[in-house]
Amino acid sequence: MTKEKVAVVIGPTASGKTDLSIYLAKKLNGEVISGDSMQIYRGLDIGTAKVTKEEMEGVPHHLIDIKNPDESFSAAEFQSLAREKIKDINARGKLPIICGGTGLYIQSVLYHYHFSKEGTDEAIRGKLEAEASEIGAEALHEKLRKIDPETADSFHPNNVRRTIRALEIYHTTGQPVSKREKTTVDHPFKSAVFGLTMERDVLYRRINKRVDQMMESGLLNEAKMLYDLNLKNAPAVQAIGYKEFFPYFRGDQPLEEAVDTLKQNSRRYAKRQLTWFRNKMELDWIDVTDESARSEKKQQICAVLAGKLDLR
Repeated sequence: MTKEKVAVVIGPTASGKTDLSIYLAKKLNGEVISGDSMQIYRGLDIGTAKVTKEEMEGVPHHLIDIKNPDESFSAAEFQSLAREKIKDINARGKLPIICGGTGLYIQSVLYHYHFSKEGTDEAIRGKLEAEASEIGAEALHEKLRKIDPETADSFHPNNVRRTIRALEIYHTTGQPVSKREKTTVDHPFKSAVFGLTMERDVLYRRINKRVDQMMESGLLNEAKMLYDLNLKNAPAVQAIGYKEFFPYFRGDQPLEEAVDTLKQNSRRYAKRQLTWFRNKMELDWIDVTDESARSEKKQQICAVLAGKLDLR
């Protein structure tokens, strides 16, 4: 039986994934599936670097703006929705292209990734939520790191919901998440995966510049909207780009310091993304440090992709 095809563009934040995915979609009759865990939320446009209608250039995009900021969303849910989209896009004779930087989400789609449905205990979860309020997100995340460093390194310490869930599973089952959620080698799709990378100092400059551009575009107003909703432990609030401004809104920190913290957290996140992709996924790395060679690199990737997926 012929496997359905899917192309994947991954890489750290600010590496140029969106631009490449749209280029490939236009060249290869494709549609883009967002592989970003935060672009699913309505109203969080600037801080998540969500693709704009103008940037889409007419290319259909999926799994964007499907949840409200107070709603939860899991890797298991993403796996199900993304696989449905891949099948639908293939059935229409087009090429699905996953674009994003949330490693676990993308890995769950490309591999036979089985999520455990066990390990739920509301009493334990309640205690962990109370503990999070008492000691803070980073301290609770550090507790998880001592138990399950692999899972802890897969998401930002601010993501209290995921920290609590991982600890809940451990305390309920006696096993860390990394030992319970398994992948198998057999791939459900015929895939071609490309990872964008660049020299670290260049990437960090791009990240810093992006944050400055986000501030000019109104990121502060977007963060204030979330702050005013008072959704303390909602998944959307945990995203890098929002919580960093909360001390400023409370009057505890100057705006300049909040912006610097955002830049630092974004750089650290990019480093974690690269580590995840290198350790967890089979892919072709493309160095895009040289800005002047980007057009040529895109053409090369397009040709290699067409060959790998036997596109005619």
